[in-house]
Amino acid sequence: MSDQPPASAVPTPTAEQKRIAQQSFTKAKELIADGGFDYAIQLLLTCCRLDPGNFFYRKQLRDTQKSKYGNNLRGSRFAFLTTPRWKAKLRVAKRNRDYLKAIEFGEQVLCRNPWDQGAQMDMAEAFDALGLSDLAVFTLDQARQKYPKDATLNRALARQFEKRGDFQKAMVLWQLVRDTNPTDVEAQHKAKDLAASSVIQKGGYEEAAAGTKESPILGRIEARAGEKQDKLTREAEPLLKRIEADPTEPSLYLQLAGVYRKNGQDDRARDVLQRGLGPTGNAFQIRLELMELDLSPVRKNLEIAETRLRKLKEKARTADDTDVPASDEEMTEAELASLRSQLVKEIISREIELFRVKADRSPNELNHRIELGTRLLKVDRVDEAIAELQLARRDERLKWRAALLLGMCFKKRNNWRLAQRNFEEGLAGVPDTEEAVKKELLFQLASGAAENGDLPRAIDLGHELANLDFSFKNIGKLLDEWHDRLQSA
Repeated sequence: MSDQPPASAVPTPTAEQKRIAQQSFTKAKELIADGGFDYAIQLLLTCCRLDPGNFFYRKQLRDTQKSKYGNNLRGSRFAFLTTPRWKAKLRVAKRNRDYLKAIEFGEQVLCRNPWDQGAQMDMAEAFDALGLSDLAVFTLDQARQKYPKDATLNRALARQFEKRGDFQKAMVLWQLVRDTNPTDVEAQHKAKDLAASSVIQKGGYEEAAAGTKESPILGRIEARAGEKQDKLTREAEPLLKRIEADPTEPSLYLQLAGVYRKNGQDDRARDVLQRGLGPTGNAFQIRLELMELDLSPVRKNLEIAETRLRKLKEKARTADDTDVPASDEEMTEAELASLRSQLVKEIISREIELFRVKADRSPNELNHRIELGTRLLKVDRVDEAIAELQLARRDERLKWRAALLLGMCFKKRNNWRLAQRNFEEGLAGVPDTEEAVKKELLFQLASGAAENGDLPRAIDLGHELANLDFSFKNIGKLLDEWHDRLQSA
């Protein structure tokens, strides 16, 4: 197989681009010798952008990224917080078949964690789609430095070697897949007619297959092949067989992805779902599950950021002047707050996309409109929120919820008359079990009336709220203020 990409896929750099890339590469190597990794990495990124298929630029970039972090196998301490948006862009670009952009976004992930498995697998897929076989193999092999036993990774690299006709190296990797999962149907078919020990002796791929020289995994392949299959294997095996028998049934892919997610293997779950898109004709349920799966790590990162921000605030309250300053890698309270804000925006943005897809798919399920309107309101897309919530209001069961949110929307638009009308409609229909919503509606009506000069109405509503919960949003203090204003008038 030729390693040169199709002309239409990877543009050939011009003479000027080649000159700039070569100058940048030379300057980067000088900086690396002096320990100037950050600027060198930026120069090497420029080289790779100008000449995407150049293997030497890419290899030097990867070596420099790893050197920056002292080959610690984890990258920046906060990579898990700073890479999600780049990963999301990478996946979107890959789905849109904009493979060059996908590779650029992937490099941004690797600048923060050069050992990120998911990013490298996505990049390898993009390299392969562009016809850059050497770079696809290189990228997968780099990922194996940290994850030498990962079945999904070894499977992908084995397939690359098969495409290149390098069957001995492919067989070593298939055997590793089989070692991890003895019942893997594909690995069994690949390995059944070959003696793994003979291949390993002749393949010349021992160190790369093991990930490191210190981990002689290949020598234990046959010994481990007969080990008892673990719980994950037992749960996945029947589903794999059913998928093989009926590859067009979406529910089977969803069930298998659920098994992997339950066992903390989100990457394998994503791989299963993506493989299921083709045979099932881009089944809606699978696309929806992929969107949910992509949201999961961002939500997790938000949870982690909030936890760290809370701990940092607690530490600041108890700290004294003798505390040791934070290291350069630790994020400040302002940085964590900013990161939290970015993650919240990212989650809301993705949830808007998710609920819009659900609402368009099931127009009679108006609860999706409520969820969509709620999130549009959070990001101040008020007019769009109003349109969705007015549709949701048609369902009598949702009317009170929609009315509360519509009141908030019109209040943001400085239209108290419409806001008041919706708040009153919500108050009339809110169930007795929804006391928190009733208190919120009373507060909005009372405070809105006060702001618009109707103090007697504000006081009446405020007393009704105070009778339910005197401490709710300082209503007791507000009542005193409104009484004073009324007396002064």
